[in-house]
Order: sequence, then C-alpha cells, then structure tokens
Amino acid sequence: MLLSMAAAVVTAALKLVAAAVTGSVGFLSDAMESLVNLAAAAVGLWAVRLAARPPDLGHHFGHGKAEYLSAALEGALIFVAAGAIVWTSVRRLLDPVPIDEAGIGLALTTLAALVNLVVGAILVRTGRRLRSIAVEADGRHLLTDVVTSSGVLVGIGLVALFDWYALDPIVALLVGGNVLYTGYGLLDRSVTGLLDASVPAEQMEEVGWVLDEIRRREPVDVHAVRSREAGHQRFVYLHLLVPDDWTVKRGHDLANELSAAIADALPGAHTFVHIEPIDDPSSYGHDYLPRPRGAAARGNLVSRRGAEDSGGAGLHRGVGPVGPGERGRGTN
Repeated sequence: MLLSMAAAVVTAALKLVAAAVTGSVGFLSDAMESLVNLAAAAVGLWAVRLAARPPDLGHHFGHGKAEYLSAALEGALIFVAAGAIVWTSVRRLLDPVPIDEAGIGLALTTLAALVNLVVGAILVRTGRRLRSIAVEADGRHLLTDVVTSSGVLVGIGLVALFDWYALDPIVALLVGGNVLYTGYGLLDRSVTGLLDASVPAEQMEEVGWVLDEIRRREPVDVHAVRSREAGHQRFVYLHLLVPDDWTVKRGHDLANELSAAIADALPGAHTFVHIEPIDDPSSYGHDYLPRPRGAAARGNLVSRRGAEDSGGAGLHRGVGPVGPGERGRGTN
C-alpha cells in the first residue's frame, strides 16, 4: 500500500502539472482520479493494517471486514471525483477553449500512465496472492487509471492535431463515466462482503472433496454446510453426523481432523464443526439454514455432490430436513 501511495503522489503531481500547463479539462479529470487514488491508498493502508490484527475481546472473529469498508469508501470517493469531472467538463463543453503546450502535457501524462501500469500490476498480483480485497482493489483502480489516461492521451492528441477543442471536454466526460463504473464495482463488491457473502463455489469445491473422503472412510455424514468471507478470512460451518454410540472423544478427534483437512484444502479457513447423533431426528430440519432454490427445492432430491448446498457452492447434501432413515440415499 505504501507503494500505491508513492505512485499516487507521483502520478497526481505529473497530471496536475500537465493540466496546469495545457489548461485541458481532460488532463484535469485524469489528475482528479489520481488524487482519489492517493486518498484511497491511504484508507487502504489503514484497512490492511487493521484487518491483519488478531481477534480480540471486542472482535472475536478478527477485523477482516475492515477491507470491505476501505473498498466502500474508495468507491464513494470515486463517485465524488466523477461528479466533479462531469461538472467541469459540461461547463467547458459549453465554452470550448484552445489547449496550450499539448506536447508537454502528453509527455507528462504518458509517464504517469507507465508508473500506474507497473504499480497496478504488482498490487493486483499481490492482492490475489494474499487474498486482500483492499490491495487488489487499489491495484485495479490504478490499472483503470491507465486505461482512462490512454483515452485522454488519444483525445488530447486529436485536439492538438486538428484543433477539435470540443473534444477535450468530451474526453473528460468519458473519463468521468469510466470512473463511475469503477466506483460502482467497488461499492457492489464491498456491500456483498459486508452482507456475509458465501465463499465462491470454485473454492468450496475443494472442501467438497474433503467431505466426500470423510464420508467414504467413516460411518458419518455432513450437512448444514455454510460459509462466509470477511476480507482475506474464510469461515466454514458444518454439522458432523456421527453414530449415536460414538464417544465424545472419538467425535471430537474426527472433527479436529476434518477442520485440519479443510484448512489444507482452503488455506487460512476457520472451520466450526457441530457434532450431532446421526440417528436422532432432532439432528435434522434446522429452520435457520438457507433453503434450497430452483429444481432442487421442487424435487427435494440432490446427490452428495449435487447442485444444492447450504454454503452456496453446490457440493454437499443440502440443508433441507433430512431424516435419519434417509441418509445414504442422496435425499435432502
């Protein structure tokens, strides 16, 4: 994040100088986006440091959601910047003016775009590796800035070549629209995360193989599988159905083994296992679980690795009311 802040300072300075020298609202809109990048990088740095803190007495599940707050704030800042860009551009469109020293402005903006390209690629790759939405969002924002800067360069270049002065504010309006789109994407993703979105299906697929292996080896079953994400943290909740005559220790040992296997399949995941007697009717039909939808809900029939599961991944038996006499038949 410090790298992102340094890049934002450099690029914002280059673009502001380009805007001041040329008087172009296209360059000015590009500079305003870089200023938003700088503010977002500062907020992202705070969020990443907060999210890395271990759980405490006031936050038993850690601080992972701080990254979603960071992304939401960055999205809001983008909307503010886009509004300012549109306002300035419309005024210039109604009263176009010539651009001065276009060559200098083009050179400075090109240099700024190259800085953003390198730093943005590094941040996106690092964010994916660390599973940090704040770092990845910051990197994608910089890469988006490269795209908008490229459009600005083409537009201002055409203005300089053909004296199409009205094209300058039109380019700025296009930049504003692209900025709005980026802000919407960040807000959508952050809101989804704050609402406890489930772990993506392709990641939960790995958990499904672990559960199938446990079912194959032991006379047990698993149901009521749920999951959620909080920034780089992932949580898996499930019910482990064991034979009624098992001791507490035997069930506990298998639960520990299952948790460790899931952590290997889904690195960094925290698994919460609730043990239930497999032949007790009260172990089934939990009303607080998500209900199946679509064809599985109508037919109420899913295979062990079918299309319905309570974690949203399409792996397990589902969450419907399964009776003790129905296990092993692929019935929900």
